Amino acid sequence: MTVPRFDYPYGPELIPGPTEPGDGLWRWCRLLPLDGSGSYPLQVGDTPLLRPTRLRDAVGLAGLVLKDETRTPTGSNKDRATALCLVDALRRGARAVAAASSGNVAVSLAAGAAATGLPAYLFVSGHTVSPHKVALMRAFGATVLLVDGSYEQAYRLSEAACERFGWYSRNTASNPLALQAKKTVAFEVWEQLGRVMPEVAYVPVGDGVTLAAFALGCEELVRCGVADRLPRIVGVQASGAAPLARAFAEGRSTWTPIEPNTIADGIDVGNPFYGEQALAAVRQTGGDFVQVDDDQLHEAVALLARTTGLLAEPAGAAALAGAITHRPTVSPPDGPIVVLITGTGLKDQRRLPEGGRAIDVPADLDAIGRAAGA
Repeated sequence: MTVPRFDYPYGPELIPGPTEPGDGLWRWCRLLPLDGSGSYPLQVGDTPLLRPTRLRDAVGLAGLVLKDETRTPTGSNKDRATALCLVDALRRGARAVAAASSGNVAVSLAAGAAATGLPAYLFVSGHTVSPHKVALMRAFGATVLLVDGSYEQAYRLSEAACERFGWYSRNTASNPLALQAKKTVAFEVWEQLGRVMPEVAYVPVGDGVTLAAFALGCEELVRCGVADRLPRIVGVQASGAAPLARAFAEGRSTWTPIEPNTIADGIDVGNPFYGEQALAAVRQTGGDFVQVDDDQLHEAVALLARTTGLLAEPAGAAALAGAITHRPTVSPPDGPIVVLITGTGLKDQRRLPEGGRAIDVPADLDAIGRAAGA
């Protein structure tokens, strides 16, 4: 897949000053194709960078920081791309918007379309989509099309429908604005670290756009002259959906598509649309790919919840699982280690960890004391 590039007159003047006002991702409007400040009704961007002391101690990574992308309108990093794409759709006079999704893109587009008054048609695989996410899409008023097929089949059908019916496509694979919007995560991380690049960044990889976008954002900071190096980027794939990790390990720039199988529906992709860009970015930065199995994903979700109070879905916690798995194979860097937490676990209660206890007690204070061990 060839991704169109947007050329900017790179220089430090494109970077907002520390005290310059801005509204979420629109703070970086000089490095975006469109400025949606004042026209997009939802607040997107400026998600927090957490320094989790208890998690650092638990995993032995003193420099660990978490970019918490669950703090968005619908709890995932997909809201960045939705915002920029919908601003474009409105300016083009679109009559409706559509996308194919494993879940989070569809929920994000449903909410954004509701806020902007556009009809939304959402194509999801009826075989794998979470019923909780479908309920959310419907709550926002979207039309959900449960396709009897895979995510890739749903994507092809959505593109054909956009072509035939004149709908605006928010699909990441066909709309280059998605990549542009998602690169703003890298800008925010750099600024939140005191205008310093991280040493290493762990990024979950499904279709590859989140990693490719993070790499692009870092590259643009260097081209603007405000950073002098790129971080090492480590892509994390579920072992049941790891065509890029296998290709990287074998030194190949191409991969063999597979039938994916993982609990992490957000990265359950067997033929990544941005695979070429993701592989190139990892190699360019001296990074790596890591595979994590479903048990490791479960453990990362539970550990994150217990030590930080942050509940992620399995795909959202994949980067943490990757950082934990990768740690014994590399020397911990001296600088910051960024882990992207890309999606909340509140949208799919099938995957909740069981950390605490639920105890039936009578309405009696002594019984409470016995149950609590007090």
